[in-house]
Amino acid sequence: MTMPETTAVLREEHRRILEVTAALERLIDAGPPPDYDAIERCVRFFRLFADACHHGKEEELLFPELESRGMPRESGPIAVMLHEHRLGRELVSAMARALPGARAGDDTSTSRMVKAARGWADLIRGHILKEDHMLFRMADELVDGPACRRLCAAYDTVCASTFDGCTKAQLEALADEIIGGAPAG
Repeated sequence: MTMPETTAVLREEHRRILEVTAALERLIDAGPPPDYDAIERCVRFFRLFADACHHGKEEELLFPELESRGMPRESGPIAVMLHEHRLGRELVSAMARALPGARAGDDTSTSRMVKAARGWADLIRGHILKEDHMLFRMADELVDGPACRRLCAAYDTVCASTFDGCTKAQLEALADEIIGGAPAG
């Protein structure tokens, strides 16, 4: 039996995050006016799936495991990922703050929303590239055997949680709705 990779579930979640990010870009590009309800669903997905569920697993489970194996938290890959998680939260919050004004037709708010959305897309693509091709490769080498099984079981526990009342399955269905409803790219 082949051992599952420590980061397999995280890599799959990256794919979903990138798909919704691409849909967000198509929504922004399809305006004016963009579909504000769909953009609001994107913000909800990023807050609950990308941040609470996915980044939560990284910050609360994977990163501490890597630290226990000698990878420093205050410098190097973990420090960079944590910094980018904070930047991502700021950009998603900026989108959320700008949405009411944008819906009301305020050009400044619309501009802020679009700028934050494009900033998110640029940040998350680069972030995922670094995680998938650097940090996650290191993690898959460092964490194996019983530690890998323990970590993967902990991921499953998080995935069984709810995020602001939504299950992971409901958030994945939200992703499908966003992707299916976004203009073709």
